[in-house]
Amino acid sequence: MIFHRDLTDEAIRAALRRRMLRYAGHAHDKIFGRLDCRSGRRMKRNNRVFFTDQADAMASGFRPCGHCMRKDYDVWKAEQPCSNPLPRSSKLV
Repeated sequence: MIFHRDLTDEAIRAALRRRMLRYAGHAHDKIFGRLDCRSGRRMKRNNRVFFTDQADAMASGFRPCGHCMRKDYDVWKAEQPCSNPLPRSSKLV
């Protein structure tokens, strides 16, 4: 995980050209996605972190973006423990 705030603009451009930075994430929300994701482009520099690959991001505790990485997000979501054990049709009285 590489913090955006620790890199100069020139260093970021060089890393992008060499394809060293493949994904970006939000440091506080723990969500990562592709560099061309519209949601990710709105992040502030102080909140953005970069990753070399998905394994690096997942190992750092980040989850895939539900917009630009929908298939990966769906897999991640299915692996999460169920937060609501009641079926949707059940009603509490």
